Formats: sequence, C-alpha cells, structure tokens
Amino acid sequence: MANFNKVMLMGNLTRDIELKVLPQGNQTVGNFGIAMNRKFKSASGEEREEVTFVDCEAWGRTAEIMKQYLTKGRPVFIEGRLKLDQWEDKEGKKQSRLRVVVENFQFIGAPAGAGGGNGGGGNGGGYSKGSTQAPSESHSTVPDADIPF
Repeated sequence: MANFNKVMLMGNLTRDIELKVLPQGNQTVGNFGIAMNRKFKSASGEEREEVTFVDCEAWGRTAEIMKQYLTKGRPVFIEGRLKLDQWEDKEGKKQSRLRVVVENFQFIGAPAGAGGGNGGGGNGGGYSKGSTQAPSESHSTVPDADIPF
C-alpha cells in the first residue's frame, strides 16, 4: 500500500517563532503556531466562523529564515508533513500531539515595513528546496534547509 503525507496550510502566525539549538549544538529547530479561519453558514442560515490552531516546527536554515522575516500575526503559506509526537506525562499517562513539520513555505502579503500591513494580495517571496537565493519581495527563494550546519 502506498503512503502519502503532505499538508498545505495558509494562515497567520499565532506567536513569534521560538528558536532552540539542540543539545548537540549542530541543529536549530523553530516552533510556532498558525491559525486558519473557516467561514460557513449553519443549518439555520446563520453566518458562522471557526478557527483551527496548528502547531508547527521548522528545522535548520528554514527555521532561521522564518524567524528572521515572520512575526506574530503575519500570514504564511506552508507545505509539510504530519508528525505524531508521543510521550508520557509526569503521572505516567500517555500523551500525543499532531504537528506539521515545515518542508517549504512562502511569504504572503507585503513585507514588514513596506506599508502594506498584513493584508493579502501579493506574494512576498518564499522558500523552495535546492535554491541558493535569499528571500526578497520578488518571489525569490532561500537555501535548502535539509543540510545540517
């Protein structure tokens, strides 16, 4: 049986990206959350809105670039895969959480300080594996994040 694990989400950061260097000192991880809104009509015809919050993590250079250019409230498009974290809490009870591991991302809207605010509209650049260009307003990309440094 074939397997496929791909997630694409567009939403706003719920908090600034928190960077950590792993104890080995050779890898950086960035943790953040995004929120996506869904508007719909209920069975009675009432306009409703629900918000979905998703925890995400980015690794290496991807995490560093995201931390440099994205802050709480900024829109972002991410592509990645689902990862299930499992652990036991202090009472020995099993816990689990799904998160998205970012593999690619794109800036959405005007860059910070460009006077465009957080509004949608244009793309501001992004990330694409294998590229060697730095991010800019003109849809360029950033370096590959899978190579440990």
